[in-house]
Amino acid sequence: MTQVLRARRGAAEPGRSPGKAALFLLPAVLLLGSLVVYPLVYSLFRSFFDASGDKFVGLGNYEETFTDPRTLIAFRNNVIWVVVAPAVVTCLGLIFAVLTERIRWATAFRLILFMPMAISLLASGIIFRLVYEQDPERGVVNAAMVGVHDVFATPSSYPGARPRSGFDASERGYTSTATVSPGGVVSLPLVGYSPQQLPTSARPVSQPSAGRNEVRGAVWLDVSTGGRSGRIDPAERGLPGLTVEIVRDGAVVATTMTGDDGRFTFPNLGPGEYSVRLPSGNFALPFRGLTWLGPALVTPVIISSWIWIMTGFAITFIAAGLSAIPRDALEAARVDGATEWQVFKRVTVPLLAPVLLTVFVTLVINVLKIFELVFVIAPGSVQEEANVLALQMWQVSFGAGGDQGVGSALAIILFLLVAPAMLYNIRRFRRERS
Repeated sequence: MTQVLRARRGAAEPGRSPGKAALFLLPAVLLLGSLVVYPLVYSLFRSFFDASGDKFVGLGNYEETFTDPRTLIAFRNNVIWVVVAPAVVTCLGLIFAVLTERIRWATAFRLILFMPMAISLLASGIIFRLVYEQDPERGVVNAAMVGVHDVFATPSSYPGARPRSGFDASERGYTSTATVSPGGVVSLPLVGYSPQQLPTSARPVSQPSAGRNEVRGAVWLDVSTGGRSGRIDPAERGLPGLTVEIVRDGAVVATTMTGDDGRFTFPNLGPGEYSVRLPSGNFALPFRGLTWLGPALVTPVIISSWIWIMTGFAITFIAAGLSAIPRDALEAARVDGATEWQVFKRVTVPLLAPVLLTVFVTLVINVLKIFELVFVIAPGSVQEEANVLALQMWQVSFGAGGDQGVGSALAIILFLLVAPAMLYNIRRFRRERS
């Protein structure tokens, strides 16, 4: 009798009607089938055919995938991403969540770190492309580096300038090919520098006269319009503050600086033949920062951008798990004499292990599918060095050549890499609910 009543009661409950349940589930099933199941089955079928889709090639596309150098680079970069990025984000999320647990403005701090999640990866990629621009006038990172560098290192006086002729270039600078004896005069015309950038103290230059036991000379910018090449013209100005060395047998005998009119003098020289050298420090190009988006640094730069974006996600989940930890366990450890580090290491982290593992696996899934940041941040010239599987799949399928057979094979490989992590998360969620 009890069973009959229960059966009638269950039949009367609308939530247990299979027909109505199927009716409510039908839109979700259709959507899931059209957006997930059908593309997956079609990609698997398409991966066994050639680029045209007419000829069956079996596992040929998969073989080409594992022998293509660009795809192998993408595999390598994906391994770097999986090993580095999720672990760093999880650790940062744990550290920030623990450190901000007891402060008043913890919510504001976490909100600020979570804000990058509100921006699409495409927009974030554009932002970081500008942040790491090599030109210090546009790139924030290089602008800061140049500012710090120039505080501790004085920039050269005339970057890019060079003698017109008659000098041998070396690492030490420009050394005159002709020698000069005491009483001689040296003319040093320079080019490669803008007259508008000359110091305000620069004055018109004039030819120095010979002096006894002295070597005199003038350094000027030989760029006047309509002037005579290699000779001083009335409109030309000297280069003040330029270091000049006089050399004998490879050794520097004396050093001097040019005056406002570009003239210099080496007094009290002994008899003999000398060469004049302009040290390379006069003309060294200014420090312009690092080539962040070059082949060597582009992958670390993109990973750092992704870490900045995803750290807020990790903090939010870990902070939620941290708030659920029984405070009695933490206080008991402190009462027993444990230090804060011991409490963190032996109590907090073990109790947070399920949450940390879930966050880590979720980030691994996200990393394996990374596409937008690499596509936007990496310039076209170095995109091959920063390539990942998702980007390689898009380039092969829709780029030059349009081989959707190989692209479908890459899609299936990417799915097989992501599937274990997804299944692990689904199992964990089910165990937690049961």
